[in-house]
Amino acid sequence: MALELTDTNYVATIEQTDVALFIDFYSPTCGPCHEVFPLLDILETYFGHRACICKVDVTQNPKLAKKYDIQSVPFCVSIGEDKMIKDYELGAASIERYIAMIEKAIGNKGFFRRLFG
Repeated sequence: MALELTDTNYVATIEQTDVALFIDFYSPTCGPCHEVFPLLDILETYFGHRACICKVDVTQNPKLAKKYDIQSVPFCVSIGEDKMIKDYELGAASIERYIAMIEKAIGNKGFFRRLFG
């Protein structure tokens, strides 16, 4: 199950995490957000301890919504170990897209990227 980030636990969680993060910003009343929820479990299984899969309810955490300037949900970001945003996606996307986002945050490059930068 994805880690629920809140306005109060966000800073401590980010500081204690030494792996890439994937954060799904959602609203409980958002239909497309519900399409993303089962994918979070798949991502957790796929990446194991190499990434931290998180979610943020924007209706309950206005400070985080403001920090990331959330205008629409679902909105997902991947953050590297250096705590910098590496990629983002607005709207529901495929599991392949989310995997690519997390791999970018981890620093994994695909075959062609390794060859050609």
